[in-house]
Amino acid sequence: MSLIIGSRAPAFSLPATDGRQISLESLKGRKVVLYFYPKDDTSGCTLEAQAFQALKADFAAADTEIVGVSPDSLKSHDRFRAKYGLAFPLASDEAKTMLEAYGVWVEKSMYGRRYMGVERTTVLIDRAGNVAQVWNKVKVAGHAQEVLAEAKALR
Repeated sequence: MSLIIGSRAPAFSLPATDGRQISLESLKGRKVVLYFYPKDDTSGCTLEAQAFQALKADFAAADTEIVGVSPDSLKSHDRFRAKYGLAFPLASDEAKTMLEAYGVWVEKSMYGRRYMGVERTTVLIDRAGNVAQVWNKVKVAGHAQEVLAEAKALR
């Protein structure tokens, strides 16, 4: 399933770091960056998290919440956040329900081997809970800055 800009973002409720429960409903009224990533503490995922962290104050000034989502456990997320000083929540979708609803749990291929995994994707959600922008197959370099520019432009 691919998300359609302007459509309602799929509802979700997931456990997140700091003992939080994050849901689309709890974020309503703010702009939200949901960035989906494959695995804690891997090179690309670490660089992406650090890029969002470096711009956290700018996202906050744009009234935009950042939430990272992966199928890793909360324990893994806690270690990852502590190791890199991440000050935004990471949500755990071990059941892959949200990942499937957002169309990011896909068949991948590496060295001829097929497997299921997360396609690095970012979704910007507006204050009303609608999909404002989608970035598929994200390349990490410069991505957080691009998302910030869109978040600032979104009213």
